Amino acid sequence: MLPLSHKDNMSRGIGSRMKEKLQGWMRLIFADRNSRNLFLFLLLNLSFAFVELLYGIWTNSLGLISDSFHMFFDCTGLLAGLAASVITKWRANDKYSYGYVRAEVLAGFVNGLFLLFISFFIMSEAVERLIEPPEVKHERLFVVSVLGLLVNLVGIYAFQHGHAHGHSHGGGGGHGHSHNSHGHAHNHHGHDSLDVDATAYNSQIMKGVFLHILADTLGSVGVIISSVLMQMFGWMIADPICSIFIAVLIALSVLALIKDSVLILMQRQPIALDHVLPQCYQKVVGLAGVYSVQEPHFWTLCSDVYVGALKLEVSKSVDPKYVVSHTQMIFASAGVRQLYVQLDYTPM
Repeated sequence: MLPLSHKDNMSRGIGSRMKEKLQGWMRLIFADRNSRNLFLFLLLNLSFAFVELLYGIWTNSLGLISDSFHMFFDCTGLLAGLAASVITKWRANDKYSYGYVRAEVLAGFVNGLFLLFISFFIMSEAVERLIEPPEVKHERLFVVSVLGLLVNLVGIYAFQHGHAHGHSHGGGGGHGHSHNSHGHAHNHHGHDSLDVDATAYNSQIMKGVFLHILADTLGSVGVIISSVLMQMFGWMIADPICSIFIAVLIALSVLALIKDSVLILMQRQPIALDHVLPQCYQKVVGLAGVYSVQEPHFWTLCSDVYVGALKLEVSKSVDPKYVVSHTQMIFASAGVRQLYVQLDYTPM
């Protein structure tokens, strides 16, 4: 059937393109186990967050209301993690030569900030209720709290191995760059593109998601404990005290994730290589014709993927292919996935 007008054709074109993009994203999500689990748990978490919020308002429980807000923020964090897990699979191009794998670090950092914000929100509300404890309908809390705990246990089961991926590394590709100090002739020795398997290196994403779910589980446990204490002993103060305890645990659990993300984004030398790199430098200086190692730079591209660059001061008679290949082998054994080597010839 022919379109009735040019506008109909345009609207159908836009609609079909959006449909194709959506189908492409869904294929990427369901092609990977972690992304698929993220998407399904996001739907489950969002549904229960509405139930918990409505029930918390009905029972006037800060623990339940704060836990529902926490779950809503978790949905934002889960959505950020899901988006990052898809983005990391995008291929490298001229403008993003390393690809988009560092999106997992950004997702971990954003999730960490979300969790800190949640902990401060719960803490401030709990302090107010600690000063003036309200009447809480504790008899209605227990069932919803247990259901929330079950939802979070499903998440923990789904992501229990999500933050501990295998660390299999391929051979280190490299770029040899020979610079003659008496001229400007450059000799290039094999440049291999860095091929990063995004599926295997998204531990920052999964770590952030796991911490979100763990914090949710603590929230549910706190609500259950406070409801039991209120029902058995009439301690209305138990609700804000449990909330403070949960807020502190959330803040403490997320500090390591924020620290790791900041170190990577600030291009710090990988902590795992701090004690290994000096030994590598000694081995390189021990190669025939190599005098010194200068201007070493090493950084983390994404989780457990290390990249480096350095300059070697070498004799004029040295074999550049031998020096570059052996230098790359030395650092590859230390876990450096790609190494750029520049040779400076000196008349020594």
